[in-house]
Amino acid sequence: MVYDRRPDNMVRITTPELADKFIEEQLEALREQIGDKKVLLALSGGVDSSVVAAMLIKAIGDKLTCVHVNHGLLRKGEPEQVIEVFKNQMKANLIYVDATDRFLDKLAGVTDPEKKRMIIGGEFIEVFAEEARKLDGIDFLAQGTIWPDILESEAGIKAHHNAGGLPEDMKFELVEPVKILFKDEVRIVGERLGLPAGMVYRQPFPGPGLGVRCPGAITRDRLEAVRESDAILREEFAKNGLEGKVWQYFTVVPDFKSTGVKDGKRTFDWPCIIRAINTTDVMEVTVEHLSDDLIDHLVKRIISEVPGINRVLFDYTPKPPATVEYE
Repeated sequence: MVYDRRPDNMVRITTPELADKFIEEQLEALREQIGDKKVLLALSGGVDSSVVAAMLIKAIGDKLTCVHVNHGLLRKGEPEQVIEVFKNQMKANLIYVDATDRFLDKLAGVTDPEKKRMIIGGEFIEVFAEEARKLDGIDFLAQGTIWPDILESEAGIKAHHNAGGLPEDMKFELVEPVKILFKDEVRIVGERLGLPAGMVYRQPFPGPGLGVRCPGAITRDRLEAVRESDAILREEFAKNGLEGKVWQYFTVVPDFKSTGVKDGKRTFDWPCIIRAINTTDVMEVTVEHLSDDLIDHLVKRIISEVPGINRVLFDYTPKPPATVEYE
């Protein structure tokens, strides 16, 4: 049975048996919904869209076309990783679109967080529509919407590119097989679908990407500072045995500067904020307390290796009151 909303009495998926039952129900529902038609999937390479891809491949095989859009807001090395895993290893029907300039040009000068999200989400839909026009008989658009996306959109906490906002002339019917699941349930389902552990337990990544970690008007130099500092953080977490043990960790580079000193000269650069958190359902979040030695090492590396950064701060705020992302 397919639900538009998560039933109040739904048992939390915590076991392989419950995951298998959910998969079986969804495969049947997908085949009934799609029939012999074709589906276009927005494949970011994140957990949610990857699980949707695996489920659709089982349900409809080569009637699925995956589109990976590089909007210029991805983490360092991410587009290359998506191509390697999905195209080369999983042999998926994958279309790669480099739309970096298109997205960043539209975002230039935009400071309001909701406007930024809507621009990014709207542009995603436009890219999908353009790709669909190049293909024959695409009737469905698959999305990795999950239950917290819907709840937070309804509560007005933030807009989600996965929860509404489709243009009126959009002729796609939506396919959202994991929309009633929490993130931890999606991971268990992904394991049962045979996805590699590195993909299933990959850090969650917001649809707008680094755009929500570059508060204020996005500039290419500050965006690059976010990307490089994030890469250093992920590298050090892996070296220190924290990869896979901490639910999510990332950096934020806000749009203000402060004075500093480097090589005996005054600097006027951005701060870099580190956030490291744990959660099961994303509705409540606790902070991962790092060792002093690791924080000192991160500060040294980020300050010396990332142009434009002269301070490193650590965010100790749980959710609530703070959300996971800054925008």
